[in-house]
Amino acid sequence: MSVNHRAAVLGSPIDHSLSPVLHNAGYAAAGLRDWEYSRIECTAAQLPAIVGRADETFRGFSVTMPAKFAALEFATEATERAAAVGSANTLTRIDGGWRADNTDCEGIAGALTALLGDAPITSALVIGAGGTARPALWALGERGVNNLTVLNRSDRSAEVRPLVKDAQLQFTSFDADVRALAIDADVIVSTVPAHALKEHAKLLGHAPVVDVIYDPWPTPLATAAASNGYTSVGGLVMLAEQSFSQFEQFTGVAAPREAMREALLYPRR
Repeated sequence: MSVNHRAAVLGSPIDHSLSPVLHNAGYAAAGLRDWEYSRIECTAAQLPAIVGRADETFRGFSVTMPAKFAALEFATEATERAAAVGSANTLTRIDGGWRADNTDCEGIAGALTALLGDAPITSALVIGAGGTARPALWALGERGVNNLTVLNRSDRSAEVRPLVKDAQLQFTSFDADVRALAIDADVIVSTVPAHALKEHAKLLGHAPVVDVIYDPWPTPLATAAASNGYTSVGGLVMLAEQSFSQFEQFTGVAAPREAMREALLYPRR
């Protein structure tokens, strides 16, 4: 069967990316036999040339670090959420160019639903304020959170306030009473490397956790939460949830979610 349609994930380093597992499983389950998904090593500086020179068989690109900001800048148009977040993890070919989107927002939203269902979230604690934190804040804002506390070394409230709708937003540092902040939260969303929280994990493990990390798993934060009877959802759930919209934007076909999710969470040995 010849390949007539392609997509790929761009980033550096890229060998570890699990996106091909998700998308190729989706193609197989949806009967898209002429589709192929691959990895392409790509820095931010290389993105305009790689995407700009891609032939017509390439219908879309998933974008990971360090090229997410370059993807938004390169795009011909952008979705409202990509523009608000300030970066893009999705480029879809459109007439005359490329549309940027940020489906990481859906990744966080799906992880929150997997963890808490439809239960209301009144108060949330977000750890970190970098590129991954911004989709998390957007998703929590969409979820209707009233109080958002961001645990970060520096105060970046002016940058992220537009993401959180009408929620009360405050920044604080690890010098604060982080145990009390955790106890007061309905959910903790950690967007920082696992090792960054090793010395703080026991104090923070007093609420349900969404942790964007999937390797190593469980993280120290997830382990600490479990010791106090709280459940956690890791980065694999977020990765699957953000891929579904990408799949649909690239192919125009409904994502076979269960097949894609199973391929990621239960790989064949």
